[in-house]
Amino acid sequence: MKESQERTRNIMEPVAPDLRAELERLKAENEALKRGGSRTPTLKVSEKGAVSVYGLGRFPVTLYQEQWLKLLGMADEIKAFIEENRSQLKAKGK
Repeated sequence: MKESQERTRNIMEPVAPDLRAELERLKAENEALKRGGSRTPTLKVSEKGAVSVYGLGRFPVTLYQEQWLKLLGMADEIKAFIEENRSQLKAKGK
């Protein structure tokens, strides 16, 4: 029994530094993802042929082209609405 434990320890020792390095890399990557709120929005075509904007929140914003064009045509109205109602609106905390 003692001999098999010794053999197992000898096999695992060279792997341990690699595992520690990988663990540290994954921890750093996880932290970077948690802080990733500043990522630039990206556009993709959805499976159903709509336009999806990723990076604004937890889920993508997906609309068909006609909807995006209608919404973009209202840009000035939306900006004015936000300005008029600023005191009632909340800003997403970062």
